[in-house]
Amino acid sequence: MAMNIMSTTGCLLEMCDERFELEDYQGGVPRWCTGCGDNAILAAAQRLCRDEGLRPEKTVFVSGIGCSSRFPHYMKTYGFHGIHGRALPVAEGVKMARPELTVFVNTGDGDCCSIGAAHWIHAVRYNMNLTVFLHDNKIYGLTKKQASPTTPIGTKSNTTPRGSYLEALNPLTVTLGVQNVSFVAQAVDWIPEVLFDIVKAAYRHKGLSFIRIVQRCPEWLPDMFEPWMRDPDKVQLLHHDDGLQFSASLSRLYKNQLRHDPSDLNRAREIASSLEPIPVGILYRNPDVPCYEDLLRSDKLRTPELTRAVLDAEFDKYTIRPQGSEKMQA
Repeated sequence: MAMNIMSTTGCLLEMCDERFELEDYQGGVPRWCTGCGDNAILAAAQRLCRDEGLRPEKTVFVSGIGCSSRFPHYMKTYGFHGIHGRALPVAEGVKMARPELTVFVNTGDGDCCSIGAAHWIHAVRYNMNLTVFLHDNKIYGLTKKQASPTTPIGTKSNTTPRGSYLEALNPLTVTLGVQNVSFVAQAVDWIPEVLFDIVKAAYRHKGLSFIRIVQRCPEWLPDMFEPWMRDPDKVQLLHHDDGLQFSASLSRLYKNQLRHDPSDLNRAREIASSLEPIPVGILYRNPDVPCYEDLLRSDKLRTPELTRAVLDAEFDKYTIRPQGSEKMQA
């Protein structure tokens, strides 16, 4: 009976032409620094929710630890602020238990590419229907300027006072090298029009959509991205009939454009290796990769009775009973 009531309620909600405004998705007041690229990413996500009519009670934002991971606090949806590096397995658990929910993941370059690297690799391989935002400012911001895996070589930080010794990890080439990869894109926070178009394409893709968003950190690396912002030719926009199309005004400013077919994995890997100009757009998309939750989804509905029976069976394995009492059957 409970399931019938829920189904009827869902149908009634769908029949109503309910419209949402940006305010319906705006949670707490962001505490990010002025000029932080996270603000632009938040604006894009809220606009996406409004334009796509995502119901707040059917939408979840999951994060780990870091400046970017405060994201769920600023969305008036369901959210889970997890522990360092564990945003992806939490999001996968949510999606397995409630596949009808729309699930987003917000993670930083340290949160994802360092302590969470193993989860990142396997999340790509599982290809669950998640939209992943990698906020990459190339530094640990919340812990006050420590070098991260994506920090460029030679960068002086509190953990590398003489300059970082290693070449920076490239999140795009790593992701594109994992089996079952299905969607990879790159955006920059200072071109909001393209950022939104990429976020929208990622959301509409069925499978794990991985977006690396190069974002400014005005507090700890204020000059890091200035060359790209001052010289539009240092940014290369990727366009295609099956990819992104750009407005005339944007094309006048960003003349460095490349026609790229996002179904070409080998070419995507070549483009992803470019550090200058920085490629912006959809690098790879394959809608035919199966989703893990579809492969394992049970045909049974998760009714309250079924859930209670499963829990009782598990609890019975550890029940302590008086000696001689009859053991309950699971």
